[in-house]
Amino acid sequence: MKKISLLLLVLLAVSTGMNAQNNKKSSLIQLNDYTLFGEKFAVNNLQTPKKMLSKYKNLKKGDTINVQFIANIKDVCKKKGCWMNLELANNENSFVKFKDYSFFVPLNADGSSAIVNGKAFVDIVSVEELKHYAKDGKKSQKEIDAIKKPKVTYAFVADGVLIKKS
Repeated sequence: MKKISLLLLVLLAVSTGMNAQNNKKSSLIQLNDYTLFGEKFAVNNLQTPKKMLSKYKNLKKGDTINVQFIANIKDVCKKKGCWMNLELANNENSFVKFKDYSFFVPLNADGSSAIVNGKAFVDIVSVEELKHYAKDGKKSQKEIDAIKKPKVTYAFVADGVLIKKS
């Protein structure tokens, strides 16, 4: 009985420490340094780009998780600001769209830090859609023509986005 009590006490301490670490990371974010787009949300249990990539790698087509993570914006739709790519670890990206097309982000947000809140899932994007996004991203015709096959993507539908002010 003492061993079980001791084990439970150790597990509780480890769990509390991990939650405190995640909450500490979230509390280090100065929300006044960010501009909100979309729905307001509380920043908590914020994932790093590396942890987010790990979560994506554990998803199968059809799985969806509610999550929030922080990452740098690699690029934004240059036509309307209706999507963005966020940098994950190992040269991977998360393709972010906005819930119900209800808001957009600034066209010049490339390179900014962003916190997204919403649903992550794995998606297969058609050649036609990939070419559309490449055109919106102001890619060259040569780059657009080079798109020949569908792509498995780490997708995200955000209901709220915080972008760090420059």
